[in-house]
Amino acid sequence: MRYMATYDMMESLRNTSEWMGASARACASYPVWGLVPHPMFKVMSAWGRVTERSFARMVIKPDWGIRTVVGEDGRDHTVEVEALVCRPFGDLIHFRVNKRPPKPRRVLLIAPMSGHYATLLRSTVHSLLPDCEVFVTDWHNARDIPVSAGKFDIEDYTLYLLEFMRFLGPDLHVIAVCQPVPLALAATAYLAEIEPDAQPRTLTLIGGPVDPDANPTEVTDFGRRVTMGQLEHLALQRVGFKYRGVGRMVYPGLAQLASFISMNLERHGRAFLDKILAEAKGEGSEQDKHNRFYDEYLSVMDMTAEFYMSTVERIFKRRVVARNVFTVAGHQVDIGKVTDVAVKIVEGEDDDISAPGQCLAALDLLTGLPPEKKASHLEPGAGHYGIFAGKSWRNNIRPLVLDFIDSHSGPRGRRAPLRTVS
Repeated sequence: MRYMATYDMMESLRNTSEWMGASARACASYPVWGLVPHPMFKVMSAWGRVTERSFARMVIKPDWGIRTVVGEDGRDHTVEVEALVCRPFGDLIHFRVNKRPPKPRRVLLIAPMSGHYATLLRSTVHSLLPDCEVFVTDWHNARDIPVSAGKFDIEDYTLYLLEFMRFLGPDLHVIAVCQPVPLALAATAYLAEIEPDAQPRTLTLIGGPVDPDANPTEVTDFGRRVTMGQLEHLALQRVGFKYRGVGRMVYPGLAQLASFISMNLERHGRAFLDKILAEAKGEGSEQDKHNRFYDEYLSVMDMTAEFYMSTVERIFKRRVVARNVFTVAGHQVDIGKVTDVAVKIVEGEDDDISAPGQCLAALDLLTGLPPEKKASHLEPGAGHYGIFAGKSWRNNIRPLVLDFIDSHSGPRGRRAPLRTVS
Protein backbone atom coordinates (compact mmCIF):
# COMPACT_ATOMS: atom_id res chain seq x y z
CA MET A 1 0.00 0.00 0.00
CA ARG A 2 1.05 3.59 -0.59
CA TYR A 3 3.33 5.06 2.11
CA MET A 4 3.53 1.74 4.00
CA ALA A 5 6.96 0.80 2.64
CA THR A 6 8.44 4.03 3.98
CA TYR A 7 7.02 3.39 7.45
CA ASP A 8 8.42 -0.14 7.53
CA MET A 9 11.78 1.09 6.20
CA MET A 10 12.07 3.59 9.10
CA GLU A 11 11.20 0.84 11.57
CA SER A 12 13.74 -1.47 9.93
CA LEU A 13 16.47 1.17 10.23
CA ARG A 14 15.63 1.68 13.89
CA ASN A 15 15.60 -2.06 14.53
CA THR A 16 18.92 -2.53 12.69
CA SER A 17 20.56 0.27 14.67
CA GLU A 18 19.39 -1.31 17.92
CA TRP A 19 20.80 -4.67 16.78
CA MET A 20 24.14 -3.10 15.82
CA GLY A 21 24.40 -1.50 19.25
CA ALA A 22 23.61 -4.78 20.99
CA SER A 23 26.14 -6.65 18.82
CA ALA A 24 28.90 -4.11 19.45
CA ARG A 25 28.24 -4.20 23.19
CA ALA A 26 28.28 -8.00 23.29
CA CYS A 27 31.37 -8.46 21.10
CA ALA A 28 33.47 -5.83 22.87
CA SER A 29 32.52 -7.13 26.32
CA TYR A 30 34.16 -10.58 26.01
CA PRO A 31 36.64 -11.17 28.86
CA VAL A 32 39.33 -12.20 26.40
CA TRP A 33 39.77 -8.58 25.34
CA GLY A 34 41.06 -7.89 28.83
CA LEU A 35 44.35 -9.37 27.59
CA VAL A 36 44.57 -6.55 25.02
CA PRO A 37 45.25 -3.25 26.82
CA HIS A 38 43.55 -1.05 24.22
CA PRO A 39 40.78 1.48 24.99
CA MET A 40 39.07 0.73 21.68
CA PHE A 41 37.14 -2.18 23.18
CA LYS A 42 35.85 -0.12 26.09
CA VAL A 43 34.73 2.65 23.75
CA MET A 44 33.11 0.12 21.42
CA SER A 45 31.25 -1.51 24.30
CA ALA A 46 30.14 1.90 25.60
CA TRP A 47 28.96 2.97 22.14
CA GLY A 48 26.98 -0.25 21.82
CA ARG A 49 25.34 0.18 25.22
CA VAL A 50 24.27 3.75 24.53
CA THR A 51 23.13 2.99 20.98
CA GLU A 52 21.12 -0.09 21.92
CA ARG A 53 19.33 1.71 24.75
CA SER A 54 18.61 4.81 22.67
CA PHE A 55 17.04 3.05 19.70
CA ALA A 56 15.13 0.60 21.90
CA ARG A 57 13.47 3.49 23.79
CA MET A 58 11.93 4.86 20.59
CA VAL A 59 9.15 2.26 20.51
CA ILE A 60 8.50 1.86 24.25
CA LYS A 61 5.90 3.84 26.17
CA PRO A 62 7.54 5.05 29.39
CA ASP A 63 6.07 4.20 32.76
CA TRP A 64 4.84 7.02 34.95
CA GLY A 65 7.14 5.81 37.70
CA ILE A 66 5.32 7.71 40.44
CA ARG A 67 5.17 5.23 43.30
CA THR A 68 4.65 7.32 46.44
CA VAL A 69 3.97 10.85 47.59
CA VAL A 70 4.58 12.37 51.03
CA GLY A 71 1.35 13.37 52.78
CA GLU A 72 0.70 16.07 55.33
CA ASP A 73 1.14 13.43 58.02
CA GLY A 74 4.77 13.02 56.96
CA ARG A 75 4.26 9.46 55.71
CA ASP A 76 4.69 8.04 52.23
CA HIS A 77 1.37 7.24 50.55
CA THR A 78 1.29 4.88 47.58
CA VAL A 79 0.02 6.22 44.25
CA GLU A 80 -2.12 4.26 41.80
CA VAL A 81 -3.01 5.29 38.25
CA GLU A 82 -6.66 4.57 37.46
CA ALA A 83 -8.47 5.19 34.17
CA LEU A 84 -11.76 7.03 34.70
CA VAL A 85 -12.85 7.51 31.08
CA CYS A 86 -11.57 5.18 28.36
CA ARG A 87 -11.82 6.20 24.72
CA PRO A 88 -10.15 4.86 21.55
CA PHE A 89 -7.71 7.74 21.17
CA GLY A 90 -7.12 8.69 24.79
CA ASP A 91 -8.08 8.10 28.41
CA LEU A 92 -8.74 10.32 31.38
CA ILE A 93 -6.58 9.00 34.20
CA HIS A 94 -6.46 9.85 37.90
CA PHE A 95 -3.45 9.61 40.19
CA ARG A 96 -5.10 8.24 43.29
CA VAL A 97 -3.14 8.68 46.51
CA ASN A 98 -4.11 5.87 48.86
CA LYS A 99 -5.16 6.58 52.46
CA ARG A 100 -5.12 10.33 51.91
CA PRO A 101 -8.22 12.54 52.15
CA PRO A 102 -9.19 14.09 48.77
CA LYS A 103 -7.51 17.41 48.13
CA PRO A 104 -9.75 20.44 47.50
CA ARG A 105 -7.67 21.47 44.48
CA ARG A 106 -8.77 19.31 41.54
CA VAL A 107 -6.47 19.79 38.55
CA LEU A 108 -6.94 18.49 35.00
CA LEU A 109 -3.55 18.49 33.29
CA ILE A 110 -4.02 18.46 29.50
CA ALA A 111 -1.00 16.76 27.97
CA PRO A 112 0.17 17.65 24.46
CA MET A 113 -0.24 15.34 21.50
CA SER A 114 2.88 16.42 19.66
CA GLY A 115 5.00 13.30 19.30
CA HIS A 116 5.65 12.41 22.96
CA TYR A 117 3.55 10.50 25.46
CA ALA A 118 1.74 12.17 28.33
CA THR A 119 4.53 10.89 30.58
CA LEU A 120 6.52 13.90 29.37
CA LEU A 121 4.63 15.68 32.17
CA ARG A 122 5.80 13.21 34.82
CA SER A 123 7.71 15.79 36.86
CA THR A 124 4.79 18.23 36.54
CA VAL A 125 2.40 15.61 37.93
CA HIS A 126 4.84 14.69 40.69
CA SER A 127 5.16 18.32 41.77
CA LEU A 128 1.37 18.82 41.90
CA LEU A 129 0.44 15.57 43.67
CA PRO A 130 1.26 16.68 47.25
CA ASP A 131 -1.20 19.58 46.98
CA CYS A 132 -3.80 18.50 44.38
CA GLU A 133 -5.99 15.75 43.04
CA VAL A 134 -4.39 15.30 39.61
CA PHE A 135 -6.13 14.10 36.45
CA VAL A 136 -4.29 13.75 33.12
CA THR A 137 -5.28 13.21 29.49
CA ASP A 138 -3.36 10.09 28.44
CA TRP A 139 -3.31 10.03 24.63
CA HIS A 140 -2.78 6.75 22.76
CA ASN A 141 -0.24 5.94 20.07
CA ALA A 142 -2.01 6.10 16.70
CA ARG A 143 -0.08 3.08 15.40
CA ASP A 144 -1.91 0.90 17.95
CA ILE A 145 -5.44 2.13 17.11
CA PRO A 146 -7.28 0.09 14.44
CA VAL A 147 -8.56 1.90 11.36
CA SER A 148 -12.07 0.85 12.40
CA ALA A 149 -11.89 3.34 15.31
CA GLY A 150 -12.31 6.15 12.77
CA LYS A 151 -10.64 9.53 12.45
CA PHE A 152 -9.22 11.86 15.08
CA ASP A 153 -8.54 15.51 14.26
CA ILE A 154 -8.41 18.72 16.31
CA GLU A 155 -12.21 18.87 16.49
CA ASP A 156 -12.32 15.36 17.96
CA TYR A 157 -9.54 16.36 20.36
CA THR A 158 -11.63 19.33 21.50
CA LEU A 159 -14.68 17.12 21.97
CA TYR A 160 -12.60 14.74 24.10
CA LEU A 161 -11.64 17.70 26.31
CA LEU A 162 -15.31 18.66 26.58
CA GLU A 163 -16.20 15.16 27.71
CA PHE A 164 -13.41 15.03 30.28
CA MET A 165 -14.33 18.43 31.73
CA ARG A 166 -18.01 17.48 31.97
CA PHE A 167 -17.11 14.22 33.64
CA LEU A 168 -15.00 15.89 36.32
CA GLY A 169 -17.57 18.59 37.01
CA PRO A 170 -17.30 22.37 37.48
CA ASP A 171 -15.13 22.24 40.62
CA LEU A 172 -12.06 21.91 38.42
CA HIS A 173 -8.89 23.77 37.48
CA VAL A 174 -7.48 23.11 34.00
CA ILE A 175 -3.80 23.40 33.05
CA ALA A 176 -2.99 23.03 29.34
CA VAL A 177 0.62 22.61 28.22
CA CYS A 178 1.93 23.58 24.76
CA GLN A 179 0.01 22.09 21.80
CA PRO A 180 -3.46 21.80 23.43
CA VAL A 181 -3.52 25.42 24.63
CA PRO A 182 -5.71 26.80 21.78
CA LEU A 183 -7.96 23.72 21.86
CA ALA A 184 -8.40 23.93 25.66
CA LEU A 185 -9.36 27.57 25.22
CA ALA A 186 -11.87 26.60 22.52
CA ALA A 187 -13.31 23.77 24.64
CA THR A 188 -13.83 26.17 27.56
CA ALA A 189 -15.56 28.66 25.26
CA TYR A 190 -17.77 25.89 23.88
CA LEU A 191 -18.84 24.97 27.42
CA ALA A 192 -19.51 28.64 28.16
CA GLU A 193 -22.07 28.64 25.37
CA ILE A 194 -23.78 25.27 25.66
CA GLU A 195 -23.30 24.30 29.32
CA PRO A 196 -22.07 27.22 31.47
CA ASP A 197 -22.39 25.28 34.72
CA ALA A 198 -19.80 22.77 33.51
CA GLN A 199 -17.05 25.35 33.02
CA PRO A 200 -13.87 24.94 35.07
CA ARG A 201 -12.96 27.46 37.76
CA THR A 202 -9.62 28.43 36.20
CA LEU A 203 -7.74 27.85 32.96
CA THR A 204 -3.94 28.06 32.96
CA LEU A 205 -2.37 28.13 29.49
CA ILE A 206 1.35 27.33 29.34
CA GLY A 207 3.42 28.06 26.23
CA GLY A 208 0.92 27.30 23.46
CA PRO A 209 0.37 28.64 19.92
CA VAL A 210 -2.88 30.61 20.26
CA ASP A 211 -1.61 33.07 17.63
CA PRO A 212 1.50 31.73 15.87
CA ASP A 213 1.96 35.03 14.01
CA ALA A 214 2.30 37.03 17.24
CA ASN A 215 5.99 36.07 17.40
CA PRO A 216 7.05 33.69 14.60
CA THR A 217 9.56 30.90 15.28
CA GLU A 218 11.23 28.23 13.17
CA VAL A 219 8.22 25.98 13.82
CA THR A 220 5.67 28.51 12.55
CA ASP A 221 7.87 29.51 9.59
CA PHE A 222 8.01 25.88 8.46
CA GLY A 223 4.20 25.70 8.52
CA ARG A 224 4.06 28.69 6.20
CA ARG A 225 6.79 27.58 3.78
CA VAL A 226 5.23 24.26 2.76
CA THR A 227 1.87 23.65 1.14
CA MET A 228 -0.56 21.07 2.49
CA GLY A 229 0.11 18.87 -0.54
CA GLN A 230 3.85 18.97 0.05
CA LEU A 231 3.33 18.23 3.72
CA GLU A 232 1.19 15.21 2.92
CA HIS A 233 3.88 13.71 0.68
CA LEU A 234 6.79 14.59 2.97
CA ALA A 235 5.41 13.80 6.43
CA LEU A 236 2.62 11.22 6.24
CA GLN A 237 3.09 7.46 6.18
CA ARG A 238 0.90 4.41 6.58
CA VAL A 239 1.36 2.08 9.57
CA GLY A 240 2.94 -1.24 8.65
CA PHE A 241 1.83 -4.77 9.44
CA LYS A 242 3.70 -4.92 12.76
CA TYR A 243 1.10 -2.89 14.69
CA ARG A 244 -2.66 -3.01 15.32
CA GLY A 245 -3.21 0.22 13.40
CA VAL A 246 -1.98 -1.33 10.16
CA GLY A 247 -3.09 0.81 7.22
CA ARG A 248 -3.79 3.95 9.25
CA MET A 249 -2.28 7.17 7.88
CA VAL A 250 -0.07 8.79 10.52
CA TYR A 251 2.64 11.33 11.11
CA PRO A 252 5.29 8.95 12.53
CA GLY A 253 6.87 9.64 15.88
CA LEU A 254 10.29 8.76 14.43
CA ALA A 255 9.92 11.54 11.86
CA GLN A 256 8.89 13.97 14.59
CA LEU A 257 11.87 12.90 16.70
CA ALA A 258 14.22 13.55 13.79
CA SER A 259 12.86 17.10 13.49
CA PHE A 260 13.21 17.64 17.25
CA ILE A 261 16.85 16.54 17.22
CA SER A 262 17.70 18.55 14.09
CA MET A 263 16.67 21.78 15.85
CA ASN A 264 19.47 21.27 18.42
CA LEU A 265 21.73 18.81 16.65
CA GLU A 266 25.01 20.03 18.11
CA ARG A 267 23.74 19.93 21.70
CA HIS A 268 22.33 16.40 21.33
CA GLY A 269 25.50 15.18 19.62
CA ARG A 270 27.64 16.53 22.46
CA ALA A 271 25.36 14.92 25.06
CA PHE A 272 25.69 11.47 23.48
CA LEU A 273 29.45 11.79 22.99
CA ASP A 274 29.87 12.73 26.65
CA LYS A 275 27.69 9.78 27.67
CA ILE A 276 29.74 7.31 25.59
CA LEU A 277 33.00 8.59 27.07
CA ALA A 278 31.56 8.38 30.60
CA GLU A 279 30.47 4.78 30.00
CA ALA A 280 33.91 3.91 28.60
CA LYS A 281 35.54 5.31 31.76
CA GLY A 282 33.14 3.36 33.96
CA GLU A 283 31.50 6.54 35.23
CA GLY A 284 28.04 5.97 33.74
CA SER A 285 25.04 4.75 35.68
CA GLU A 286 21.58 3.40 34.94
CA GLN A 287 19.67 6.41 36.27
CA ASP A 288 22.04 9.28 35.59
CA LYS A 289 20.87 12.62 34.22
CA HIS A 290 21.43 11.60 30.59
CA ASN A 291 19.40 8.39 30.81
CA ARG A 292 16.57 9.99 32.74
CA PHE A 293 16.17 12.71 30.12
CA TYR A 294 16.66 10.68 26.93
CA ASP A 295 14.61 7.68 28.07
CA GLU A 296 11.66 10.10 27.92
CA TYR A 297 12.79 12.31 25.06
CA LEU A 298 13.40 9.42 22.66
CA SER A 299 10.09 7.68 23.42
CA VAL A 300 7.82 8.93 20.66
CA MET A 301 4.32 8.16 19.43
CA ASP A 302 2.57 8.47 16.06
CA MET A 303 -0.17 11.05 15.49
CA THR A 304 -3.12 10.46 13.21
CA ALA A 305 -2.65 12.10 9.83
CA GLU A 306 -5.87 14.10 10.14
CA PHE A 307 -4.81 15.50 13.52
CA TYR A 308 -1.40 16.59 12.27
CA MET A 309 -2.74 18.07 9.02
CA SER A 310 -5.65 19.89 10.67
CA THR A 311 -3.28 21.35 13.29
CA VAL A 312 -0.96 22.76 10.63
CA GLU A 313 -3.75 24.00 8.37
CA ARG A 314 -6.19 25.42 10.91
CA ILE A 315 -4.02 26.46 13.87
CA PHE A 316 -0.88 27.65 12.05
CA LYS A 317 -1.89 28.53 8.49
CA ARG A 318 -5.49 29.77 8.78
CA ARG A 319 -5.15 30.79 12.47
CA VAL A 320 -8.77 29.90 13.18
CA VAL A 321 -8.38 30.23 16.95
CA ALA A 322 -6.43 33.49 16.73
CA ARG A 323 -9.18 34.91 14.46
CA ASN A 324 -11.92 33.42 16.67
CA VAL A 325 -13.52 31.45 13.82
CA PHE A 326 -12.82 27.92 15.08
CA THR A 327 -15.64 25.46 14.32
CA VAL A 328 -16.31 22.28 16.30
CA ALA A 329 -18.90 19.77 15.08
CA GLY A 330 -20.49 22.43 12.89
CA HIS A 331 -20.68 25.01 15.70
CA GLN A 332 -18.52 28.14 15.56
CA VAL A 333 -16.97 28.75 18.96
CA ASP A 334 -16.94 32.30 20.29
CA ILE A 335 -14.10 32.76 22.79
CA GLY A 336 -15.64 36.06 23.83
CA LYS A 337 -18.46 34.12 25.51
CA VAL A 338 -16.11 33.11 28.35
CA THR A 339 -17.11 35.38 31.25
CA ASP A 340 -16.69 33.34 34.42
CA VAL A 341 -13.40 31.41 34.08
CA ALA A 342 -10.18 32.96 35.41
CA VAL A 343 -7.41 32.62 32.82
CA LYS A 344 -3.65 32.74 33.46
CA ILE A 345 -0.98 32.79 30.73
CA VAL A 346 2.53 31.43 31.36
CA GLU A 347 5.33 31.93 28.83
CA GLY A 348 9.11 31.45 28.77
CA GLU A 349 11.39 34.26 27.75
CA ASP A 350 13.68 31.89 25.77
CA ASP A 351 10.96 29.61 24.39
CA ASP A 352 11.97 28.79 20.80
CA ILE A 353 8.86 26.69 20.05
CA SER A 354 5.98 28.85 21.30
CA ALA A 355 7.68 32.22 21.59
CA PRO A 356 6.45 34.90 24.01
CA GLY A 357 3.32 36.55 22.68
CA GLN A 358 1.84 33.49 20.98
CA CYS A 359 0.07 32.33 24.15
CA LEU A 360 -0.54 35.81 25.50
CA ALA A 361 -2.79 36.48 22.50
CA ALA A 362 -5.50 34.48 24.29
CA LEU A 363 -6.18 37.39 26.65
CA ASP A 364 -7.10 39.64 23.72
CA LEU A 365 -9.66 37.07 22.53
CA LEU A 366 -11.33 36.93 25.96
CA THR A 367 -13.33 40.10 25.40
CA GLY A 368 -16.09 39.07 27.81
CA LEU A 369 -13.76 38.34 30.72
CA PRO A 370 -13.23 41.10 33.30
CA PRO A 371 -9.62 42.25 33.88
CA GLU A 372 -9.51 40.86 37.42
CA LYS A 373 -9.91 37.35 36.00
CA LYS A 374 -6.95 37.70 33.64
CA ALA A 375 -3.31 37.15 34.58
CA SER A 376 -0.02 36.52 32.81
CA HIS A 377 3.56 35.63 33.69
CA LEU A 378 6.74 35.72 31.60
CA GLU A 379 9.46 33.57 33.15
CA PRO A 380 12.93 35.09 32.63
CA GLY A 381 15.52 32.80 31.04
CA ALA A 382 13.14 29.84 30.71
CA GLY A 383 12.87 27.69 27.59
CA HIS A 384 9.93 25.66 26.41
CA TYR A 385 10.53 22.62 28.60
CA GLY A 386 11.45 24.63 31.67
CA ILE A 387 8.11 26.41 32.00
CA PHE A 388 6.27 23.19 32.85
CA ALA A 389 8.85 20.70 34.06
CA GLY A 390 12.14 22.33 34.90
CA LYS A 391 13.63 24.44 37.66
CA SER A 392 11.62 27.48 36.60
CA TRP A 393 8.41 25.50 37.03
CA ARG A 394 9.36 24.11 40.43
CA ASN A 395 10.70 27.30 41.96
CA ASN A 396 8.62 30.07 40.40
CA ILE A 397 5.74 29.03 38.14
CA ARG A 398 4.16 26.26 40.21
CA PRO A 399 3.68 28.47 43.32
CA LEU A 400 2.17 31.20 41.13
CA VAL A 401 -0.26 28.74 39.50
CA LEU A 402 -1.36 27.31 42.86
CA ASP A 403 -1.91 30.82 44.24
CA PHE A 404 -3.93 31.67 41.14
CA ILE A 405 -6.05 28.55 41.63
CA ASP A 406 -6.68 29.35 45.28
CA SER A 407 -7.64 32.96 44.58
CA HIS A 408 -10.37 31.85 42.13
CA SER A 409 -11.80 28.85 43.96
CA GLY A 410 -15.19 30.25 44.82
CA PRO A 411 -18.19 28.05 45.69
CA ARG A 412 -19.78 27.27 42.33
CA GLY A 413 -21.37 24.09 41.08
CA ARG A 414 -21.26 20.58 42.45
CA ARG A 415 -18.36 18.16 42.46
CA ALA A 416 -18.95 15.21 40.18
CA PRO A 417 -18.51 11.72 41.69
CA LEU A 418 -15.60 9.76 40.27
CA ARG A 419 -16.58 6.68 38.32
CA THR A 420 -15.20 4.69 35.43
CA VAL A 421 -16.55 5.05 31.91
CA SER A 422 -15.51 2.75 29.07
